[in-house]
Amino acid sequence: MKYVELNDLHASLGAKMIEFAGYNMPVLYTNLIQEHLAVRNSVGVFDVSHMGEFRLKGEKALDLIQLVTSNDASKLTDGKVQYSCLPNATGGIVDDLLVYRHTATEYYLVVNASNIEKDWNWISQHNTFGVEMLNLSDGMSLLAVQGPNAIKALQKLTEVDLSKMEYYTFTVGTMAGISNVIISNTGYTGAGGFELYCNNADARKMWDSVFEAGAEFNIQPVGLGARDTLRLEKGFCLYGHDINDETSPIEAGLGWITKFTKPFINHEYHKAIKDNGATKKLVGFEMIDRGIPRQHYAIKDAAGNVIGEVTSGTQSPSLNKGIGMGYVTTANSKLDTEIFIEIRDKAIKAKVVKMPFL
Repeated sequence: MKYVELNDLHASLGAKMIEFAGYNMPVLYTNLIQEHLAVRNSVGVFDVSHMGEFRLKGEKALDLIQLVTSNDASKLTDGKVQYSCLPNATGGIVDDLLVYRHTATEYYLVVNASNIEKDWNWISQHNTFGVEMLNLSDGMSLLAVQGPNAIKALQKLTEVDLSKMEYYTFTVGTMAGISNVIISNTGYTGAGGFELYCNNADARKMWDSVFEAGAEFNIQPVGLGARDTLRLEKGFCLYGHDINDETSPIEAGLGWITKFTKPFINHEYHKAIKDNGATKKLVGFEMIDRGIPRQHYAIKDAAGNVIGEVTSGTQSPSLNKGIGMGYVTTANSKLDTEIFIEIRDKAIKAKVVKMPFL
């Protein structure tokens, strides 16, 4: 078990701690719905220091990134961020990740906690370019300050004009008197806000400063439980659920991050799926009858035939209805298609809807 820098603080706040991706993490502080709505309506803070951060540096850094990622990183300029994935050699995805361009020869990759070692090994294996790689994960803390009032709280703590930071951009500046903080605007909640990357030694000062600045907005600590319901309402994929080692980004609706303007690992396989049409697709659905869908529940058609499987599901706190994502056969993927989710041996009616849900 690994522990984030602020582990003891979370425990002292009464957080329910669980093992997640090999880390002891806060899943809940008070009430999932309360935490979820705090982010949607005001501001909340997630400690997501379990995420992985790699620095790639060198004249050929872009060449390595272009080979191992599906998106076209040549489109990045300094201070821009790109969502991408690491295709594997067998038609699936090693991981999804964010690519930060610091300079033309220095990039940061932010990867999922559960895949830090796997991603590091995968990228290292393909580093025939002499790129200097540094795994920063264990020494960095990451706070995601999310919600419509996040900008008002954080602006008190920095001279960086946060209002001018567009979605999927970042800068390196001073926040709460702490220098060299990576301040980014990527968000996994769809509620607006910023991510603050700092050294572990500065994590407690950052946390305390953010909560003091956000006090007037009733800022709340938020666990991984609400992080999952928030991202699902926005139709964001979660690795290990909606994408994995066996799913193509084309099947997952991630064609927009799969650019065939340049070669990447196994690009021919994914190009064939795009050209010939996928046999299954990731869709969003909402429950018509009462029921909460969960991962691995079977999806059936009206005749009772299994046509797919739920990958993510929950009772949406914002919409007060069951929502989910899952793979279904392409013939059953059209909007408004009636489907049935098998919940406790009963077929509960649902329909395919457009994402995001909210």
